Amino acid sequence: MTITMKRLTVAVLATTLVIALSGCSNWSKRDRNTAIGAGAGAIGGSVLTNGSALGTVGGAAVGGIIGHQVH
Repeated sequence: MTITMKRLTVAVLATTLVIALSGCSNWSKRDRNTAIGAGAGAIGGSVLTNGSALGTVGGAAVGGIIGHQVH
């Protein structure tokens, strides 16, 4: 996968995440932080591991935990 394709993939995933979370206005702040952390972690894990499924899932798990702990 080329660098341009990776950047495009990250942009599309980030945009999708923002649109999906905009429909969750009745969530608590902690719920939103957890979802945002999981999404950001999944994107980061995917980019860092060149699209590995394990890296993506691991990034989502770590990001979700961190997002849940942020107040």
